[in-house]
Amino acid sequence: MIQGVTHPPNGNELGQFLHSRRDRIRPEECGLPAGNGIRRTPGLRREEVATLAGVSIDYYTRLERGKERHPSPAVLDALARVLRLDEAERQHLHALAAHAAGASTARVRVPVSCVRQTASLLLENVRPSPAAVLSRVNDLLAANPAGLAIFHGLADWPATERNLTRYLFLHPAGRALWVNWEEIATGHVAHIRAVAGQDPDAADVKALIGGLLPDSPDFARIWNRYDVKPRTTGDKHFRHPLVGEMRLGYESLPLAGTDGQRFIVYVAQPGTPDHDAMVLLDMLASGERRPPVSGRAV
Repeated sequence: MIQGVTHPPNGNELGQFLHSRRDRIRPEECGLPAGNGIRRTPGLRREEVATLAGVSIDYYTRLERGKERHPSPAVLDALARVLRLDEAERQHLHALAAHAAGASTARVRVPVSCVRQTASLLLENVRPSPAAVLSRVNDLLAANPAGLAIFHGLADWPATERNLTRYLFLHPAGRALWVNWEEIATGHVAHIRAVAGQDPDAADVKALIGGLLPDSPDFARIWNRYDVKPRTTGDKHFRHPLVGEMRLGYESLPLAGTDGQRFIVYVAQPGTPDHDAMVLLDMLASGERRPPVSGRAV
């Protein structure tokens, strides 16, 4: 169980997730009458989920309370359909069920913190685009000059403590950097939820979550939503103190042969003010007198 995380007494992550998802679904969305009485839950009742999924009320209640830990794949898929889970949430549900059944306890994973030489070269070759290599829990393992400078103030932290999720919630500059901070924060936590579902007992996962929950009320608030979504692509709207506002697209690309490392790169259309701001950031970052930012090549 993740240290510092608020759980039910039995540490029932699977049940918590199911409960959080049924709270989101209104009865009328499933063709059920809303009724005239006062409902104790904002979403579906347990008996409604059970009926729609084709399982007994007793079975679903035991499942949600953590007393049933071996649901079949067919039952999980039926629940995913009823609760309208997207693909990432469906995979998360199956991962939580496997962990509840003890299927993942024999699996030992050691996160890789080293960055391959080819990835380090790629960081340089994509300039002036800001780019970085992140671990599965968003540790900054390597970056080109703009890739570090875009996260204003992150360089104030020791290299071994540069984690983008911690920066987002705990660094004062992280609060001001993104115009849509709440949206960015929600995405970060949803990504960490997805990672935790796959490997909940891993040291890097427990350390990040266990450190943020007591230190950041906002992290705890968003964590309790149980949103799940891996990082992929999209747009980021920055309000950078050195170059002003810029809206950049980004890609999150998995690095083959690593335990969850991702290559993140920010881009803008040439000839636009956003691209000009990005180029200026690279120029300013290159002129700073700071040791090169790179991971240990392997």
